[in-house]
Amino acid sequence: MENITLSNEICSHRSCLESFALKFTNDIEDANDLVQDTIIKAIRYHNLYKQGTNLRGWLYTIMRNTFINDYRKGAKRNAIMETSEDLSSYQLRGSATTNLGENKFVMEDIHKALDRLQPDYSKPFLRYFEGYKYHEIAEELHIPIGTVKTRIHMARQILKAQLKMYRDKFQPSTLTA
Repeated sequence: MENITLSNEICSHRSCLESFALKFTNDIEDANDLVQDTIIKAIRYHNLYKQGTNLRGWLYTIMRNTFINDYRKGAKRNAIMETSEDLSSYQLRGSATTNLGENKFVMEDIHKALDRLQPDYSKPFLRYFEGYKYHEIAEELHIPIGTVKTRIHMARQILKAQLKMYRDKFQPSTLTA
């Protein structure tokens, strides 16, 4: 029941998030996408929200980090496409049709691996994945920055070991002709 209440509360901030997103994107459609991504992440990671803290501030932080990460991804993608006239099979792989059923199983395995992580490792890892900086995670979790880095590293190693069956499938060296 608590999750439904928090989800409703998150959604009640939609209009504030829309105006904030518009300042980032300067485009109404991009702003709507950013708001939707923010709300989805907030609901997905509701367990990381601490009751009694500023919900709107938490949502703004998620939005800011989502925007920054999407901007970085877009800048990298544009740089790759602009600087290469001859597209390699690795670059074409992303545009090829893939088996959605297979992707579903991969995502399920990733979620199961994340769920098996100890909370000491999963909390810092998920925060880092969301775009938080090491010092922000350290402040939030009240632990030294070195501990944050170690726990994120350990989480990566554990996930890599648990998902090793996909290692060769997604490495660029196996995709080139």
